[in-house]
This record gives sequence, structure tokens and C-alpha cells, in this order.
Amino acid sequence: MKYTYACKKVSLNDSIKAYTEKKIAKLEKYFREDTTAFVTFSVEKDHRCTVEITVRSGAALLRAQTEAPDGDMRGAVDAAVGYIERQILKNKTRLSKRLRSEGFPPPAPVSDFDVAEEKEFAVVRTKRFAVKPMSTEEAILQMNLLDHSFFVFRSSEDDSLCIVYRRKSGGYGLIVTDEED
Repeated sequence: MKYTYACKKVSLNDSIKAYTEKKIAKLEKYFREDTTAFVTFSVEKDHRCTVEITVRSGAALLRAQTEAPDGDMRGAVDAAVGYIERQILKNKTRLSKRLRSEGFPPPAPVSDFDVAEEKEFAVVRTKRFAVKPMSTEEAILQMNLLDHSFFVFRSSEDDSLCIVYRRKSGGYGLIVTDEED
């Protein structure tokens, strides 16, 4: 597995780096050799540290973001790796086609935490609505008026399907789709 690190408002020492690689290495049994892990460390003003781990293996993309108080980077790394492992085990049937199937445990649960696999995704409601062309600013305004955390719209600039969303860290995000041929 290849590791890439980014730091925001914090310097990364070698012991944290080694600890992170040791913890993420526990997940290697699920992935192929061409897997990359992107780890971002940041510390806020109130000494709260955030660790974001994104693991990419072929078409599979897994992400976890955790926070720990009082600058406990190791605790945040542990929580993020645990979250990713629970997501893998929860969706093991679907993911086994994309990841290394021999990495999954036998059907009898032998892990230190109990995770029940989701058998199917239950769609409990379907909504239909017209996607109108508008600017990003108009879409954010509409999202705020509806008090939603995201809003789907068609860009008035290039007619692409877009999504605006409210970020946990503040501000807004924009997802723009590309049409495939």
C-alpha cells in the first residue's frame, strides 16, 4: 500500500507516521497491491485534532474522518481505521467483488466488534422533481430555504448536473458531473 500524507496547521513527526502506517496495514488484507491511502492530519484552535483517511483500491473508495480532543492523533487514527474496517465488514458481499476476497473472515464472526452485514439497501422513499437550470448561488439559496444539507440542480452555465452541499467544517461544496461518452 502506498501512503500519502497532508498536514493542516500541524507538523507530522515520524512516530505518528509509523503508527498510522501500522494501523492502516491491518486493512491491507482486504486490498490489492495497487491500493493507496491518503491521510490528512489537522488541528483546530481548540486543540481538537482531525484525521481523514481515504483508501482507493481500483474502483473502490473508502473514507473516514474522525476527531479526537486534546490533540490525541493516535486515538483519531484508531477510530478512523476502525470505521473503515466496520464499513468493509458491513458491505463485504458487495465489496468482495472489488477487493481481495480472501481477506474477508469466514462467515462465523470472529472480530472484536460485532458488525452485521447489510443484506440489501432498502429504498424507503422515492422523490421526483424537475431539475431546473440555475447558478450555484441560486442553488445554495434554494438549499438553505429548504433547510436541506444538499441540493441537485442543472448548471445554467454548461447544462451539467451539479450538487451543492453544506460541509461539516463550514462553507459549501460543489459536485459537478461529467457526461461520459
